Amino acid sequence: MKNWLNGKWLIPFIALMLVLGACTPKKDGKPPVETDPEAVVPSGDLAPLEKKEKVVIAEDGAASGAGFYIAMEKGYFADYNIEVEFAQFSNSDDMLPALAAGEVDIAGGVSTASFFNAIAQGIDVKIIADKGHNIPGKSYFTFVIGNHMVDEIKDYADFEGKKIAVSSHNSIDEYIFEEMIKHAGLTKDDVEFVLMSDFGSMLGAIDGGTIDAALNIEPIITQGVENEFHVRFGDATDYAPESQIALVLGSPNFMNVEKDVSLRFMAAYLKGVRDYNDAFMKGINQEEIIDIMTKHTAMKDPELWEKVNVTGLDPDGKMFIDDIYKQYEAYKANGAIRGEVDLEKAIDTSITEEAVEIIGEYER
Repeated sequence: MKNWLNGKWLIPFIALMLVLGACTPKKDGKPPVETDPEAVVPSGDLAPLEKKEKVVIAEDGAASGAGFYIAMEKGYFADYNIEVEFAQFSNSDDMLPALAAGEVDIAGGVSTASFFNAIAQGIDVKIIADKGHNIPGKSYFTFVIGNHMVDEIKDYADFEGKKIAVSSHNSIDEYIFEEMIKHAGLTKDDVEFVLMSDFGSMLGAIDGGTIDAALNIEPIITQGVENEFHVRFGDATDYAPESQIALVLGSPNFMNVEKDVSLRFMAAYLKGVRDYNDAFMKGINQEEIIDIMTKHTAMKDPELWEKVNVTGLDPDGKMFIDDIYKQYEAYKANGAIRGEVDLEKAIDTSITEEAVEIIGEYER
């Protein structure tokens, strides 16, 4: 396959999905360190840990992991005497049990029925902070239409009878698709759902006219527009204004037993997220942050970072919790959920909220 920047094809972009690979398990039964979780230095920030602690993060280079990469490169983890290690898993089914067992401390994930089913079946993981949402008017995850449809699709209702590619069933992708269909005043029977798992493959399909529209993701959206494969159509926040796309997940042991570490980890993570927001929302130190992002993600072209609609990351870690419930109910209505999930137990924002109290709220 030709390189995208040299022609009309794209090396498939690995973006938002649940993180993958294998890691070395941490030792079980590790006693908590002696540092007082509430201890602060004169500046008002948390004091560093008395001995270095390793935190294992399941993350594979997704753009939504920006807070992790920036906090590591800028030394925010090191300031608290925390060393981070990135682990990969061959599939998400392996990652969740490892997270629940404490072999991994932190992971990134997206909403899927299989994720909720894992929790229903006893996999104990905690949803603790935001890791990705659409920014109003600048969605990084939204619909595009083929150039052959520009004169025909003028409004969402015009999707009737059209072939629409979506990357997966019973996932955030299909949830966004269904929200758009409802917004259009249509039903799923009014359009032709085309399952196409690879975002990059959607480009050739839409250019060749075998599909009319696609729910795609950055940077493929921007690359496709520049190379005249497709055009953006509206914005995902037109019909899903507060959709929680990606999540920071924590192991129960890390959240409860190792609170002195997890609190510092979250403070460092949020500092990284704030640098990300400063760079892409305010234009502060953007070149430095882009250098970090090109180092750690699949998007290696610095100029492309200046063009794409970036992942939204809340600088205080806040999630659209109501939407998490709504997604769960949508999967349940589709018959994709086996068992019951106690979301009040699964969603635990206490560490995130405490970290914000210590480092202060972000000036938006």
